[in-house]
Amino acid sequence: MKWFIEEISRLIVQLKRWQTWLVIGLISLFAGLAFFIGSFAFRTDGILLYLNRTAGACRELTNGIIIFMFCGMIFFMFTALLTLGEFQRYFQFKQRAAHYQARRALYGGIGWAAAAITISIAALVFFNRYCR
Repeated sequence: MKWFIEEISRLIVQLKRWQTWLVIGLISLFAGLAFFIGSFAFRTDGILLYLNRTAGACRELTNGIIIFMFCGMIFFMFTALLTLGEFQRYFQFKQRAAHYQARRALYGGIGWAAAAITISIAALVFFNRYCR
């Protein structure tokens, strides 16, 4: 039982760090964007439209658009994971006082975050225009 109390105390210590809250915020941001994109994507699903389970009126997607959106989803997931990895590298380099590498990791993390947000906003704009 002592190990459980020690784990809880370590958890509380981690929650006091700003780095933990930054990572939680990034994960929440990416999860929220993925949720909004997913809710639009379900409106375009042919089976759900046939069963009258969706409230949206969207045109049918062609094969090219479906492949493009699938690849966009994969690239969104990769860029979101790369963002988290670059910020992890930034925190590690900052602890080791490797300022040059930390700055490069920070710029990389910001760049990958911008790419992930751009991909998700482009998908949201696409679905918003595609659905009435």
